[in-house]
Amino acid sequence: MNALRKVFDRLMPALVMAASVTLLTAGLMSYAPPTFGDWQTPEPTIGGGDPLFEESPTPTQPGPPTATPGNPTPSPTIPGTSPLPTDSGTPTPTPSPTPSLQPGSGGVASRIAIPSLNIDLPVVPSDLVVRGNRDFYPLCDVAMYMKGFVQPGESGSTYIYAHAQRGMFLPLLRASNRNNGASMIGALVEVYTSDNRLHLYEIFRVKRHATDLSLTQVPVGVHQLVLQTSEGVSGTVPKLQVAARPIAVVPATAADANPNPRPRVCLPR
Repeated sequence: MNALRKVFDRLMPALVMAASVTLLTAGLMSYAPPTFGDWQTPEPTIGGGDPLFEESPTPTQPGPPTATPGNPTPSPTIPGTSPLPTDSGTPTPTPSPTPSLQPGSGGVASRIAIPSLNIDLPVVPSDLVVRGNRDFYPLCDVAMYMKGFVQPGESGSTYIYAHAQRGMFLPLLRASNRNNGASMIGALVEVYTSDNRLHLYEIFRVKRHATDLSLTQVPVGVHQLVLQTSEGVSGTVPKLQVAARPIAVVPATAADANPNPRPRVCLPR
C-alpha cells in the first residue's frame, strides 16, 4: 500500500497539470508554469539571517509589521545563536518573472501536507502567543509560517517551518539523509489557506546544511514555497531547507482548509 501511495504521489503533479486546461476553462483554477531551473543549480548569494537562526527575514521580502500593544511582533531567534555567514557561490541567471498564482487572495497558510512523507499539520503564524512559551520559540504539533514573508500564491517566497520531531517535519530530515534527499524531488506538497483554497507544489530542490535565507530569493512576480526544519539539537545552526514550485490552486472545503490547531509549548531543556 505504501509503495502504491508513493507512485500515486509522484503521478499527482502530472495528473493535476493534465486536468488544468479543463479547470481553467471552468474558472476553478489558476495555473503558472514552472519557472525554476535544475534543483542542483546554486542560488545567488544574499545577506541576511534565517528566521530560526538569527534575525528577521531579508530585505528582499516585505518586512514584518510593527508591534502594537496586545499584538507583539517577534524577532524570532534561538537563544545562544550567533550571526551566521552567508553561503558562497557564483550567482546564476534568474528565470523570467511570471504572474503569481492568486494575487491578493487574502488567505494565510492554515495547513500543510506532504502525502508521500505522511506529514499533515495545521499551520499557525510565527508570532502566535501561547502561554508558557518564551521568545516565540517554535511550537510543537504545528507548523508555522514566518511573518514577513508572503502567503501562498503571492509574488515571493512563503516560508514554513516545524521541528524535526515525530508527528512534525522529522520525515523531511530523515529523507534528506538518504542520497541528499533525492527521493523528495518531485514530491507533492499541499498547502491550504484560510480562504478555502488548496495550493499544490512540487519539490524541486533539497538544500542541506543551510546557513542563510538565500534559497528564498526569487525574481519579482515569481512564487515558491520553502520549508525548513532542524538538522540537530536545539541551537544547531545549519538547517534543512526544501524548495517547491507551484503547480496549481484548487478550491477546498472549509473543514479541510481550516483545521483546529493545538500548539504545544516545547521549550529546549
